[in-house]
Amino acid sequence: MNVAFLGASKGMGRALARRMAERGDRICLLGRDLEDLKRSAADLENLGATGEVGVTSCDLADTKGFAAALAAAKDALGDIDTVVVSAGAFGDQEALEADSEARDRLLTLNFTNTIHFCELARTMLLERGGGRLCVFSSVAGERGRKPVILYGASKAGLSYYLEGIDHKFHSQGLSVTVVKPGFVKTGMTAGLDPPPFAGEPDGVARDVLKAIDRGQPVVYTPAIWQWVMLVIRYLPRAVMRRIGF
Repeated sequence: MNVAFLGASKGMGRALARRMAERGDRICLLGRDLEDLKRSAADLENLGATGEVGVTSCDLADTKGFAAALAAAKDALGDIDTVVVSAGAFGDQEALEADSEARDRLLTLNFTNTIHFCELARTMLLERGGGRLCVFSSVAGERGRKPVILYGASKAGLSYYLEGIDHKFHSQGLSVTVVKPGFVKTGMTAGLDPPPFAGEPDGVARDVLKAIDRGQPVVYTPAIWQWVMLVIRYLPRAVMRRIGF
């Protein structure tokens, strides 16, 4: 695959990029910290990525730079058939309720700006006759839950959008994969108490890459979260008001 990857320098995104490199995919990294991207690019080249791993500046907070970043990635790769977006923001619910600026930033990055980026990526892929768009959402968007109300709302909206473009553009060659991780041990979740079935970034990467290759529209990872959220979705509202999950 020829992959433009936004968010590959940390956590689950980094693990996925490393697995892509190990099998010889061609990759261009997009992100806001060019020095960090260069270090990641060198790592991916050592792992076996085909050709030089390109880097280009792209800040998810600045929509004006999205088109130029994707164009630069296309120039570096010659063609882009796969776009992966794992960048985003997380915030503690109590802190977000108390800080309107942090709340605005999270909602903007995870919903509005991610959709703006995906719209440009979708258009580019359809212009070439199709391709793969893989975007990280979250199981937090499956149902309103006390600990992740605002974060979950941003991911619920993103998942809704991604399902919609899959319905509309699948027949034109667009393959959309929505990644819905459960609790994964990354820097984002550092300091939180992990549940017994918490995942690791490399396990998530394995599941996601398999889903991309299969054209799977939704992947829950670790897989047990599909069944956890099935139960949560059908719990009565009165129960959800009492529990803290």
